[in-house]
Amino acid sequence: MKKILVVGAGGQIGSELVPYLRSVYGSHNVVATDVRECKNLAEDGPFEVLDALNPTTMASVVARHNLDTIFNLVALLSAVGERNPQMAWGLNMGALLNALEVARQHSCAVFTPSSIGAFGPTSPKDGTPQDTIMQPTTIYGICKVTGELLSNYYTQKYGIDTRSLRFPGIISNKTLPGGGTTDYAVEIFYEAIRNGKYTCAVPSDVYMDMIYMPDALRAIVELMEADPAKLVHRNSFNVASMSFTPEIIAAEIRKHIPEFTMDYDIDPVKDQISRSWPNYLDDSCAREEWGWKPKWDLELTVADMLEAIRYKLGHNR
Repeated sequence: MKKILVVGAGGQIGSELVPYLRSVYGSHNVVATDVRECKNLAEDGPFEVLDALNPTTMASVVARHNLDTIFNLVALLSAVGERNPQMAWGLNMGALLNALEVARQHSCAVFTPSSIGAFGPTSPKDGTPQDTIMQPTTIYGICKVTGELLSNYYTQKYGIDTRSLRFPGIISNKTLPGGGTTDYAVEIFYEAIRNGKYTCAVPSDVYMDMIYMPDALRAIVELMEADPAKLVHRNSFNVASMSFTPEIIAAEIRKHIPEFTMDYDIDPVKDQISRSWPNYLDDSCAREEWGWKPKWDLELTVADMLEAIRYKLGHNR
């Protein structure tokens, strides 16, 4: 049974990953931490305030709780990172290095999410392979590529069990996104239900891979439970579920809300970032090495998102 530290538990992934991990491994075996108090995560399991840039405190938490696995979720996302690249580098890489060092000192495994943002305009756009040229043009992407290489180094140099997933945009009905280029794919549902219209900051014709949060959570656990002898790759696996443009997801929403309309006010930063990313990823290595298979496609995701957000906003009463 794993005993897990989740660093950055209050973010988009962590706020849903912690309850999911606690349902799998038991509440007392998952210690959630964040730089600020998160009352919802402290209600059903251990929680501690932790600055991920303080390795001494991180090591203390690991030692006191006798933990064997670290999930490092700390990151400034793509669009936010471009506004302050120096801070993004310091936070993203500082938290990862601390997690790896604590893991080395205490013999822990480490999971760190990577991203579709690790690819750049020179990567193949369609069916982007697991192993290909990676020259991202954002500080977020540069951090992710560096993080993949650093994690592989800690595996090769120190024998640390490091594993990672290159997530596409994550769609969630529970947690609002935090400043990424793919945020529109969550915002659009709230605006469709509240106002029947949405102004999109991403160009109408840009394809980007997405994944629904239930698939993302399941993928993390399945990867961390995979037999290490079968893993040719570690940092980081492409995972894919669905790829669409803003126009495609808007058309799917209109099947449920026929009066929904969408216009555009293109954000130059998001325009540049979104066009530099792949249209869709080849995730055959994840399928072959640890049995990855998505369950949620666009049609199922849209129907479930609309139902969940209607309930959340009180529009079904």
